[in-house]
Formats: sequence, C-alpha cells, structure tokens
Amino acid sequence: MGGFFGAVSKRDCVLDVFFGVDYHSHLGTRRAGMVVRNADGSYNREIHNIQNTPFRTKFEKDLNEFHGCSGIGCISDTDPQPLLVRSHLGLYAITTVGIVNNAEALVSAYFATHGNQFMAMSSGKVNQTELVAALINQKDSFVEGLRHVHEVVDGSMTVLILNDDGLIAARDRLGRLPVHIGKSKDGHCVSFESFAYHKLGYEDAHELGPGEIVHLTADGFETISPPGKDMRICAFLWTYYGYPNSNYEGQNVEVMRYRNGEIMARDEIEAGHLPEVDYVAGVPDSGVPHAIGYANRSGKSYARPFVKYTPTWPRSFMPDKQEVRDQVAKMKQIPVTELIRGKKLLFVDDSIVRGTQLKGTIDFLYESGAEEVHIRSACPPIMYACKYLNFSRNNSAMDLLARQIVRELEGEEGEQHLEEYADCHTERGQCLLHAICQKLGFTSLGYQSLDGLLEAIGIDRDKICTYCWNGKE
Repeated sequence: MGGFFGAVSKRDCVLDVFFGVDYHSHLGTRRAGMVVRNADGSYNREIHNIQNTPFRTKFEKDLNEFHGCSGIGCISDTDPQPLLVRSHLGLYAITTVGIVNNAEALVSAYFATHGNQFMAMSSGKVNQTELVAALINQKDSFVEGLRHVHEVVDGSMTVLILNDDGLIAARDRLGRLPVHIGKSKDGHCVSFESFAYHKLGYEDAHELGPGEIVHLTADGFETISPPGKDMRICAFLWTYYGYPNSNYEGQNVEVMRYRNGEIMARDEIEAGHLPEVDYVAGVPDSGVPHAIGYANRSGKSYARPFVKYTPTWPRSFMPDKQEVRDQVAKMKQIPVTELIRGKKLLFVDDSIVRGTQLKGTIDFLYESGAEEVHIRSACPPIMYACKYLNFSRNNSAMDLLARQIVRELEGEEGEQHLEEYADCHTERGQCLLHAICQKLGFTSLGYQSLDGLLEAIGIDRDKICTYCWNGKE
C-alpha cells in the first residue's frame, strides 16, 4: 500500500523524517524515498529498492548528505517516489499514496490538451505520482490543483508536497486513508501512522478530515481547503494494515482487534458452534490480537504452536515470484512440536485473501502432528478486489479465494449470488465454508460477520468502506 512522513522545523529535521518514514515500513516492501530541502533552496533526493533490504539499512549511508529544516519521505509499493517537479507553481517535491484507475484516460486527455510528455517506466506505464503532479500543475495554485485531483481521479489519492513555503498535506476525497499532524516545540510533522511521531517528540495536533488540505510551517498549520462531509475510511486499517499502536478516527488498532476476536467468540458461543480445541493461536502476527480476544472470550488457552524465524527472513524480503514467496513463508515457520503433536488447534487469521500461504501453514501443522486445525477469519469473505487503494500488484477479483470457490461451485451463475455466499447463515454460505475446508484442509472454518466487524471498529458504519466484502460503494 505505502505511507509517508514529512516534517518542517526550526532545526535540522532529517533524522525525524528518516525515523518517521522507517516507522511506515510495515505498509510496503518495494521502494522508499526521501527528499530534503536545503538552506539554499535546493533539494536532495534519494530513492532505493527495499525489497531485500530494510529502509534503515538502505538510507543510513545517505544521512550525511541530507541537511535541512524540511523534508518528506515515503514507503511505496508502487512507483519510485518522491518526485521533484518544476512548474509554474515553483520547484516542489511530491509523494502520493492511492490508486488511479483511470490513469490511461487522464494521460490521453493531458496529451490532447497540453502536447507534453511523461517519462515512461519499464512497464510502459506512467508513474502515477508524476500524473498527479501534472494534474496539479494544470491549475494556478496547489489548492486548486489538489481539488482538481480529487475531482478527476477514479480511485483515491492522498498527497504530501514539500516546497519553499513548507508542507502541504491532502487527504483523499473520502478519507479512505488517514493523515495525522503532530506538533513539537520546534515544528510540525505529517504522518499516516499516529504512533510514528510520538517517539520523535511530537504530540497529536490534528487528524485531517476527508478531502481536507492543510498547509504546515514550523510555526503552525492551517486548513486551506475544508474537509468534506462524507467519509469511507478503509476497515482493513484496523483488521490488518494498521500498526497496533495507531489510532484512526479515535479508535486504536490493537484494542479493536481484541474486541473483534471477542465478538467472534461471543457469536460462536451463542450459535453453539464453538469447537473443542486445546489451543487458540494467531496467524500471521496481525492475527495475534484477534486470537487473544477470541481466546479470552471463549475460555480456551492461548498458545504459540509455531514461531517465525525473522533474523534471516525479515518481512522486507518479498520476492516477486509466488513460488519463492511461498518457500520463504515455509522457511520462517519453526514448529513447537510439543504444542502441535496430537493437538486440536484453532487459528485466527486477520483475513483470508488468496489462501496460498495459509494452505502452506495448514500443511505444515499437519506434518508436525496436529490432529485438527480450525480456522477463523477476523473479517468476512473477501468478494471484491479493492478499487480504491493499491493493496496488491494484481487486483483481479478472481485471484480471491472466495471468488474462486464461488466460480467452482456455480460457474458464472454464482456471480449473481455473492451476497448469499458471504453470509454463512445461508445455504450458499455454508457451501462456501465446506468447499474452502475441503480445498485447504481445514477441520472447520468461520468468518467474522460484517456486523461483528463494524461493531468492533466502533465508529459510524456509514463512514467505513466495506466494498471488498459487499461491493457497496
């Protein structure tokens, strides 16, 4: 997905930007970049590939070259960025997070009206941050340009700009992703994750509303375009992507996950479906708090039947080939045989997307002697590929396990009944559960209901995006 961090200060803030960006490393594994504005008005920029090496390792050697009182940086799972742009708006740096579904149409329109050119990447596609900059440059001010981006982009676009006057932060039109502002005695910062600046001496100052645009200097910040009324913040921030310490719209990620697991167990107890198991566990790491909540409410013992070996297999190592990714996932898992052999286990996963790595985990547990392996998903079946955020390199709905099973069960006719398949109380929903158990080797499978998930998040349901589960915009 990606994330960004920026700071503007009365002192040198390079280390703030360095550590602030690093604290967003859980949001991406492909590229990262930093730009710092020097005292003479020039800019220093570096972009590195971080697929096999963590952010800190790649950028530590650059720190001696960076000196300035303002800067921005990003973790990007898409294009190389931040970019330096020179236009009638002046020289500025820009980084973005989001997705532009109508990029080709926007590029064609730009060619037709401007006659200019874009730098093509090796894939032949246009860097979407460059495209966003071109859209901004069509207008006479950054505010007008950013509003223009919000109007014409199909998808979502959150933007951070560094120029001679400080920073400009723009949350996407419907607030699908968060943007926080922190303040210290020396200046201000902008961050996706609220926890990222607390360790750097900043305190919470403001959380941007949907579509809000804010200008920041070392001395203060002001809203230069007010927030809209409608919000559709992504629920996956709480269930999976967000870091445990973060808060979005006043709701802490870790607390929500405990609550979500408790609700799942509560509903299973009420329905009489709670299985007899020896241990409850979480998979992967983001599934652990959901599992703790489930164990606490169900009265089952929590345990760690296997641990991850991360010293030589860090999360940042994400090969392009699925075969290699699967092997890396296998190499990480080290069994605690005494907690597996002959045991009935229940694992809570944060979500089941493609199911490829989960299938490997199940096979590994049975090979290690597990008697039963029950799976619970902390969110409903994912039926639609996200079209608002860049969560995956491949956004085809047919890559999703639930959709594959629906197609196997009913062919194209099943596409007309996705709502039924997503509800485990219906006949089709039960068929989906049974088919997935058969395919992946689960003893039983349960999904959190959409109502249960929204209850766990705890904010106005109309402000939460649930498109990937029910297809509703």
